[in-house]
Amino acid sequence: MLKFTKMNGAGNDFVIVDNRDKSLSLNKEQIKLVCQRQRGVGADGFLAVEPSQGGADYRMRYYNADGGEAEMCGNGARCFARFVNRIEGNSLSETSFETIAGVIKGEFLGDEVRIQLSKPFDFFLNETLQIGDQKRLVHSVNTGVPHAVIFVDDVSSLDIQSLGAGIRHHEHFAPSGTNVNFVQITEPGSICIRTFERGVENETLACGTGMVACSIIHHEISDVPSPIRVTVAGGDTLEVGFDHVSAGAYDNVTLLGPADFTFEGMLETI
Repeated sequence: MLKFTKMNGAGNDFVIVDNRDKSLSLNKEQIKLVCQRQRGVGADGFLAVEPSQGGADYRMRYYNADGGEAEMCGNGARCFARFVNRIEGNSLSETSFETIAGVIKGEFLGDEVRIQLSKPFDFFLNETLQIGDQKRLVHSVNTGVPHAVIFVDDVSSLDIQSLGAGIRHHEHFAPSGTNVNFVQITEPGSICIRTFERGVENETLACGTGMVACSIIHHEISDVPSPIRVTVAGGDTLEVGFDHVSAGAYDNVTLLGPADFTFEGMLETI
């Protein structure tokens, strides 16, 4: 029997478990089944709370819906932070947790959580890639996980599945591939985005590290000030903050947004 909590951050949904006693050990296929929407709980990703290995309050393990472990997840990090606050009796004002991408800090602001992410790296601007029968101007940055960013006139009219998959598997991003974000500037400092997520292999309603990637690329290109408001496919608007140190160098990168409890349950067969 697997005791779990279902949460979502701006529509990006997760199964999360308390594994501080390290009694739970699930393999890739089991995690994939838990995240499967027809035969499992259904989620974009799977989160496990584990003891810190040093230097933080907890350790966050994050797995994509395909069962593969990933570096981190921005929306998942907010849900993780709010979950550990609940298991600590809602006594925390802030917390920290280790991820493969580095230590993440979380601050609790009512039902919302502000997380401080690791510093972005691997900036590449204005690269032209052949995608199918079209050439597209693509920017990329790693905000804990790799992201490609493409600016478009209208995000609502795109075939995200086809375009996203083409860029996600493009040889330019081999061998690991990339997440893919399409961005529409609604006004300077405000953007709408849609994201095709690696590991989910589909569009998700929100992607935290994608919001950060799009905001920072928007700043690099347009020099708009922090914070930047980001509206995602699920309809929520979140806030990305940062300190621009120098070209391609950022500090104090934050993401403020919701982290909601959906339900709790027991999964009998995995």
